Amino acid sequence: MENILGKRIEQKREEKGWTRYMLAKQSGVSQSYIRPLEEGSNSPSIDVLIKISKALETSIDELVYETEETYENIT
Repeated sequence: MENILGKRIEQKREEKGWTRYMLAKQSGVSQSYIRPLEEGSNSPSIDVLIKISKALETSIDELVYETEETYENIT
């Protein structure tokens, strides 16, 4: 199974010009959790997903749901 969520988080973070450290600081989620999340080895709780989506100024839907546009942008 592809890691759409992790790739979308990484993509949104990079669009902002943020490092993982900056996302961690802005979201209140530990930096050591961000990397495995982006790599697909962690699955976030709803609380973590809300924090990250707020920090990235995007909706949870945009991070979670795979669309054709999403797939084209991350491959």
